[in-house]
Amino acid sequence: MNTRTLSPDRHAAARRLHAFYVLTKPRVNTLIVFCAVIGMFLAESTGLPSPAIVLAATIGIACVAGAAAAMNCLIEAGLDARMTRTRHRPLPTGELTPGETLLFAGVLGGVGLTVLHIWVNPLTMWLTLATFVGYAVVYTVLLKPRTPQNIVIGGASGAMPPVLGWAAVTGEVGADALLLFLIIFAWTPPHFWSLALYRSADYARAGLPMLPITHGPEFTRLSVLLYTCILFGVTLLPYATRMSGGIYLAAAVALGGAFLRYAWKLYVDYSDALARRTFRFSILYLFLLFAALLADHYLRF
Repeated sequence: MNTRTLSPDRHAAARRLHAFYVLTKPRVNTLIVFCAVIGMFLAESTGLPSPAIVLAATIGIACVAGAAAAMNCLIEAGLDARMTRTRHRPLPTGELTPGETLLFAGVLGGVGLTVLHIWVNPLTMWLTLATFVGYAVVYTVLLKPRTPQNIVIGGASGAMPPVLGWAAVTGEVGADALLLFLIIFAWTPPHFWSLALYRSADYARAGLPMLPITHGPEFTRLSVLLYTCILFGVTLLPYATRMSGGIYLAAAVALGGAFLRYAWKLYVDYSDALARRTFRFSILYLFLLFAALLADHYLRF
C-alpha cells in the first residue's frame, strides 16, 4: 500500500530533478568542465595540481556554467518553444516555471562563486562571474537576437574555461592560457555554424539572425571552411611557442586535417547529414585536441 502511494510521488520528484538537470545543458557543461580541468593540469609545470584545488574549481566552474545555461533557457523560453530542437526543454513544456528556473540559477551560481572565492582564489571567481555575464547577458540578450556575428563575438565567453582552470591553479592568466582561449575562440564558429546550417529552418522560425539566414547557406559554408583554416593555424601555436611538443603537433595536424576535410566537403557538396556529422566531429575534435595537449604535457617529462 505504501509503495503504491509513494511511487507516483517519487516518480514526479525524479522528473522534476531531471528537469532541473536538463536546464544545466549537461552535454555542453561536460565539455566546458573538461576544458577547464585540462587548463588546470597544463598550468602546473612541475607535476600534478593540488587535488583540493582541482576538485573545488571543478565544482565551482560546473555550478556557474550550469547557472548560465539555466539563465539562457529562461531568457530564450519563448524562442525555444518555436524551435524543434529546443521545444522539449523544461520551460516550453511547462515542467518548470520561470520563477523556479530563476531561483535555481541564482542558488547554483551563488554556490559556485562562493566555492571558487573561498576554496580556489578571487581571480578565478571574478573571471567565472565575467564569463557568466558574457554568456547569459552579453551573448544571449544583446548579441544573439541582433547580429549574425553573435557566435564570433559571443565565442569569447565559451573560450574561457581553460583560462579559468589555469587561473585556479596559478592565480594568474599566463600567455599559454590565452593560447588555449584562442583555440576555442577559433573553433566556435565552424562548430556552431555547422549546426546552424542544418537547423536553419528552426532559426528562421524563431526569428534569430543566424548566418545561414542573413547571408545564405553558401556564404556560411565558405565561412566554416575559412574559420577551419584559421583554426588549423591557431592550433599550431602551442608547438611554435614551445608550450607543447611533438605528440601534440602530430595530433593537431591529424585532427586539423580531418576537420578541414569535413569543411571542404561541406563547402563543395553540402547535405544536412554531412553538416550534422561535421558538427558532431567538431565536438570530438576539441576533446581529442585538448586530450593530446594533456598527454604531451606529461609524457615530455
